[in-house]
Amino acid sequence: MAIKGRIHSFESFGTVDGPGIRFVVFAQGCPLRCLYCHNPDTWDVTGGKIEMTASELVAEVIRYKSFIQKTGGVTFTGGEPLMQAEFVRDFFTLCCNEQLHTALDTSGFLLNETVKELLKVTDLVLLDVKSIDPVQYKQLTSVSLQKTLDFLDYLQQIGKRTWVRHVLVPRLTDNDLLLNQLAVYLKRYSVVEKVELLPYHKLGVFKYEALGVGDPLATTEALSQERLQNARTIFLSHGIDVV
Repeated sequence: MAIKGRIHSFESFGTVDGPGIRFVVFAQGCPLRCLYCHNPDTWDVTGGKIEMTASELVAEVIRYKSFIQKTGGVTFTGGEPLMQAEFVRDFFTLCCNEQLHTALDTSGFLLNETVKELLKVTDLVLLDVKSIDPVQYKQLTSVSLQKTLDFLDYLQQIGKRTWVRHVLVPRLTDNDLLLNQLAVYLKRYSVVEKVELLPYHKLGVFKYEALGVGDPLATTEALSQERLQNARTIFLSHGIDVV
């Protein structure tokens, strides 16, 4: 019997989750509890509106193949896709058969043999590094930083193209000392092609209200353009490309 993936939703013309125009799949279920998460409705592994086989999901993607194949592709995000690594592996395998570029947006929380098989059919990893400070990372996510760093080590070992994603939260990760430390740490990895700096925003607040859950950053303002540019300048000063 074919494995069914539990999916929260998908977006047919995504432009911010990898290169070009992309079909973006949002996985249901996540082991992290990031304070600034804008998709808290994906946390519950038993939730989700859609259950599909890999073949059924690819059939949906193919409807948009002419739009995404030339410059874009398919991105699996979440939630945390690695919680359904077997399903994502099967889905990405079918995407590769259709000559579609595959990108995996992940926290790198899990690394096992199935995940390693998934990475073989993944063209690009979008690795979310929440913080380079272990104490702050635990405060932000409720889990350990080390698993993400081990995952990055493995990406370097296999030579997998990687973009690091980093959310800038005022008074938390928007910290010049930590940004410099992260830039210095990432310089050792030749597979890291660029860093995507993602400014914290308030667009997901209504989801916390709908879930009846308090927003832990309710009093935190959105990141200013000045602080975003400051972070860009820091990474560029270390010779790291940023977007």
